[in-house]
Amino acid sequence: MIYFAPWKIVTIVLICVLSLLYAAPNLLSRGDAEALPRWAPRDQVTLGLDLQGGSQLLLEVDTAAVVRERLNGVVDSARGALRTEQINYTGLGVENDKVVFSLVRAADAEKTRALFRRLEPELDIAVDGPRFTIGFTEARLIETRRQTVDQSIEIVRRRVDETGTREPTIQRQGDQRILVQLPGLNDPERIKSLLGKTAKMSFRLVDPTTTAEDVRGGRVPVGSELLPSDGEVEANGQPRNYVVRKRVMVSGDSLTDAQATFQEGQPVVSFRFDSAGGRRFGEATKENVGRPFAIVLDNKVISAPVIREPILGGAGIISGRFTVQTAQDLALLLRAGALPAPLTILEERTVGPGLGADSIRAGMIACAIAMVLVLVFMIAVYGLFGVFAILALSINLVMIFTCMSLLGSTLTLPGIAGIVLTMGMSVDANVLIFERIREEQRAGRSPISALDAGFQRAFTTIIDANLTTLIAAALLFQFGSGPVKGFAVTLSFGIITSMFTAIMLTRLMVVVWLKSMKPRRIPL
Repeated sequence: MIYFAPWKIVTIVLICVLSLLYAAPNLLSRGDAEALPRWAPRDQVTLGLDLQGGSQLLLEVDTAAVVRERLNGVVDSARGALRTEQINYTGLGVENDKVVFSLVRAADAEKTRALFRRLEPELDIAVDGPRFTIGFTEARLIETRRQTVDQSIEIVRRRVDETGTREPTIQRQGDQRILVQLPGLNDPERIKSLLGKTAKMSFRLVDPTTTAEDVRGGRVPVGSELLPSDGEVEANGQPRNYVVRKRVMVSGDSLTDAQATFQEGQPVVSFRFDSAGGRRFGEATKENVGRPFAIVLDNKVISAPVIREPILGGAGIISGRFTVQTAQDLALLLRAGALPAPLTILEERTVGPGLGADSIRAGMIACAIAMVLVLVFMIAVYGLFGVFAILALSINLVMIFTCMSLLGSTLTLPGIAGIVLTMGMSVDANVLIFERIREEQRAGRSPISALDAGFQRAFTTIIDANLTTLIAAALLFQFGSGPVKGFAVTLSFGIITSMFTAIMLTRLMVVVWLKSMKPRRIPL
């Protein structure tokens, strides 16, 4: 116990010095820290929403819309397949999340059932005479909802990251909800606008044979629909509408890049397709030279230019009534990808920076009071050894901030509570060691023998106590929500670093003192 190998001493000192260096940037402002040389440590602990202010949004994913969309896909596929098989039917459509229709000849029931099994294996088919009611199985519905929410989370993350928001928190909450926390963002209107758009883009031909008046009068041609313009108005001041083919020439899923730029001094959005999308776009424009085509975003026509010549390069320009900001936002949406389902904002909270500053101040006061109380207790009960424990505790706090800075962890108000708790748990290991040394000294052991026995025999107890707490912290992190996770993170870091400071650092300080002072009795 008395002997410390030189490499151990160097390792302990080096860890302490590096911890001080990597924790030091937290004493600077963010601007000053980023101005440090590239070789110098400059990572800082990220403050959570409750400490620096910001916005929080609770979103709900409309998974029912995805189910309806896929059922409509089944209807489209079934319509062609039934015609091919020469099965006569009536009333084919979607009602109450089910595909319904009736057969003209009841004898075609088994043939129809087999046809739908080939189209979509995971269907629940109910037959009542000539009437068919078809829906997805429960297992398929659960999987569809899960995939929709997972994909929505990823798209939301891409959109938020594109805005430059630092350290956002985006996580699932429940089965169909997404929690978005944006620290430092006090005006969430732009984020709400970006997240409120599904951003499903398609390129479709305009139907030149039908006017909007024909459609309003109920004369809707098969395969066309009426879509409003995004901002254009007629001479009478009414919004302009377009009759657009339902058939999609090229989907926005084929886009690989989109950037806001300028053309003739006006903001526009340039885009580029992948190889397959570029080929389809080139073929479509080549076959329809002289015809107008519509660029449709979320069922609104952004623009409807005339195809002057084939566009074979796999790239193009979207022009419209854009400002610089709206062009940048559209490019962002196209780069991030389309949401699989619409999002509804259920709840919005804004935390002002003043409230966050008050939370930080209250947390610092709590930490200071806890530190003073621990210091007074340890020195009053253990004297010089209590000073050793306080020094180890100080290094422990520094190491917690070092770990959080290097790993990019977010400090929240519950996280500060975890640090305060760690301060008590950190000296708890020292209390176990010191009390064991007292018992050994009362039993008549020499100072060296008492110290050796105190550290060795308390080691198992310290490991058991900290390991069980670490397991509890891991469970809190795994199953807890945001604030609980913040508490679990700081508590876990504190437990791990306290084992180092209590077992290694305190022991090194005691050994150095013992060798230099050579006391006849340990002052405990």
